Amino acid sequence: MLPEFLINHFDLIKNTKNGDVMHLYFEERNVVPKEEKSKILIAHGFHKEVTIQDFPLRGNTVYLHVKRRRWLDNNSKELVQRDWNLVAQGTRMTNELAHFLKEISQY
Repeated sequence: MLPEFLINHFDLIKNTKNGDVMHLYFEERNVVPKEEKSKILIAHGFHKEVTIQDFPLRGNTVYLHVKRRRWLDNNSKELVQRDWNLVAQGTRMTNELAHFLKEISQY
């Protein structure tokens, strides 16, 4: 029902249904990006939530609420986030989802 990519990198934390409108809330898992494994990273909250209208499901309008995680490099005090361009190369996500993730990574 949901893209494999979303299931692999995000947790469904809440869902609500009001009439024929369904809201699914996702938070990125606290798993340090592979390319940053050599650094000491501390979870440092989330980017602003982004809402995406997804394909209808069984006659319901579906909205995905996505919160991307960020980490703080303990040594340099730089903020680090997952490079979604690298993830997109190794997944089977739709071009639309890859484009969306590329857009939100510019925050």
